[in-house]
Amino acid sequence: MPIIEIKTLDTPGAELFSTLTDAQLRNKKDPSQGILIAESPKVIRVALSAGYEPVALMCERKHITGDAADLIAARPEMSVYTGDRDVLSELTGYTLTRGVLCAMRRPLPRPMAEILTDAKRIVVIDGVVDSTNIGAIFRSAAALGIDGALVTTNSCDPFNRRCVRVSMGTVFLLPWTWLDGDLQQVRSFGFKTVAMALTDHSIGLDAEVLRHEEKLAIVMGTEGDGLPHEAITSCDYVVKIPMYYGVDSLNVAAASAVAFWELTKSRRHS
Repeated sequence: MPIIEIKTLDTPGAELFSTLTDAQLRNKKDPSQGILIAESPKVIRVALSAGYEPVALMCERKHITGDAADLIAARPEMSVYTGDRDVLSELTGYTLTRGVLCAMRRPLPRPMAEILTDAKRIVVIDGVVDSTNIGAIFRSAAALGIDGALVTTNSCDPFNRRCVRVSMGTVFLLPWTWLDGDLQQVRSFGFKTVAMALTDHSIGLDAEVLRHEEKLAIVMGTEGDGLPHEAITSCDYVVKIPMYYGVDSLNVAAASAVAFWELTKSRRHS
């Protein structure tokens, strides 16, 4: 177990946890060399159990024989960077959650067919840019019976550090890939598309017709403006959540949880 003491901000190898931006970690020029950062022992354990390959660990010194001891023991060949809490906070720019970070090899994007062929309920995340919302959508999707996710390329990367942490590691469990095209690709796998949007023609989320659809793709839009007009008009259904007290919308993460619960009811009943 190579332990590397971090005493200065330019310690070789520590740039994985500090100076590299999310875009640089993703490494579009050579996706096979892409890196993601998992934060907190619990989330790291989820990733390792899902088969993700660790590259290096960074933790406060006390966690080497504490919260991170089992992670280090399971991967004795892994480099471990350590130092005082204030040095690590200065290096990363934030206080470490539970004092442990793990750099992991980013997997190549999955083929869309791998996500859609056997799925019955999926979510399409269209233009959602807030990392907290992306993480929360993934957590709800995994918890409430969604089979997979497609993410448009103008959305926040689900492997963004904060997305990973907010999702509690469910980004490692729920199959997902990028959607670089239109919803017609989704329909070609037998899905009916459901735009979550408030229009004069929206039907209620509890509409009976939705329960009888074998395969549904639930399309969630951006935080401010919602789904673009062309996305709404291209969907098979436009659906709203019935609300009270004059409230006309919910945060996209909250709305996704409500939609997932309602639109997976038929599966639970069967």
